Amino acid sequence: MFRQAVLLLAMAACARAEVHPMTLRQAVTRAVEQNPDVALARLDEEMARLAVRVQKDPFSPRITVGSGLAYSNGFPMSVEGSAPSIVQANAQQFLFNRPQSYAVAQSKETARGAAMGVAEKRGEVAFRAASLYLDAERSGRAAALARKDADSLQKVLDAVHARVLEGRALPLEEKQAALAVARARQTAENLEEDSAAAETSLAMVIGYSADDRVRPVAENRPAPQLADPGERTIQAALDRNAGLRQLQSQIAAKGLEVRGDKAARLPRVDLVAQYGLFAKFNNYTDYFRTFQRNNGQIGLAIQVPLFTGGGISAQAAQAEAEIAKLRVQLTRARNQLSADLQASYRDVKRAETAAGVARLDLDVAREQLNVDLAKMQEGRLSLSQVEEARITENGKWIAFYDAQYALEKSRWNVLRLTGDLVGAIESLP
Repeated sequence: MFRQAVLLLAMAACARAEVHPMTLRQAVTRAVEQNPDVALARLDEEMARLAVRVQKDPFSPRITVGSGLAYSNGFPMSVEGSAPSIVQANAQQFLFNRPQSYAVAQSKETARGAAMGVAEKRGEVAFRAASLYLDAERSGRAAALARKDADSLQKVLDAVHARVLEGRALPLEEKQAALAVARARQTAENLEEDSAAAETSLAMVIGYSADDRVRPVAENRPAPQLADPGERTIQAALDRNAGLRQLQSQIAAKGLEVRGDKAARLPRVDLVAQYGLFAKFNNYTDYFRTFQRNNGQIGLAIQVPLFTGGGISAQAAQAEAEIAKLRVQLTRARNQLSADLQASYRDVKRAETAAGVARLDLDVAREQLNVDLAKMQEGRLSLSQVEEARITENGKWIAFYDAQYALEKSRWNVLRLTGDLVGAIESLP
């Protein structure tokens, strides 16, 4: 999986700059697959898995074959601890080594924690991508409405200009109308720049280059469903939160490290074996009564520590202090997550109320515009007054979009805290 992510990153870096239209589900799905942070987390997970194999390796037989061929003058002495031989082979394997066994268990627990780190990083990247997507979507809608405001104000400016030419309005009114048009266009340009910046940031989160842009496409997304706030919901979120589980895994790994340090006082048993093919020209027949060319032995190497010094106790105490530190961090993280989750539910409730108010406010503005249009047809209102009502309606639309944006983002935030964000977005149509 991580190799595919690295390949996608390389391909994205080499591709030419372009605009990628995407839905929210497509953007988040690609982000959790291609994001550099997720790719790095997967690489860490892979290295943690390989570390398990490294720690388990001493429990597998290690066999080396070589030669200790040498010419002897006088008594045949040893070559690197072995008798001179044409061919020699040595084998060694851990049979009973509790410190190494605990090191294997610690590596497995570390690998499990690294997998949880990948899940946590996926959730973070998913929420970041969703937030940037909503930012780009909101800025694009607001920019389009700002352009409509500028067009409406341009009509007002044209009407005022005509009145000035007819002598029915002062030149000051025309300048004021021109200023309003310039301000509206400036607002629209700023919003378009904000939209472009959000699209670029979204592209980088997904894994594209800084020259690319990811543009939201128009879609009708269903509102994300939330579980009812309560103790069971909060407890379930605490139980499956990847960050908390990773801290718990780190505590378990440190506990195994402590046990491994204390196990250094236990005996160790290794399986050892060796074989040697001796040469006849090494003076063996001159100094030994009997001689044979093929020689071998197999047995156990037993080590019993008698005095280990104070370093082992210090290492165990140091690991226990780190465990105490991790427990404090775990308690703090649990409390913070619980508080954040409760606050996020309150934010959702406030956003729902604000969205309802914005919806009613928009309905009033739209109805008022319809009334003003009817009055203009009857000759009771001027074009300028109608365009001002249209600008007011556009402002209500912007407020409504902002309220909807805040509501959707607050709902996604709840799902981020509960650990359901990625699954909820991937289930979108």
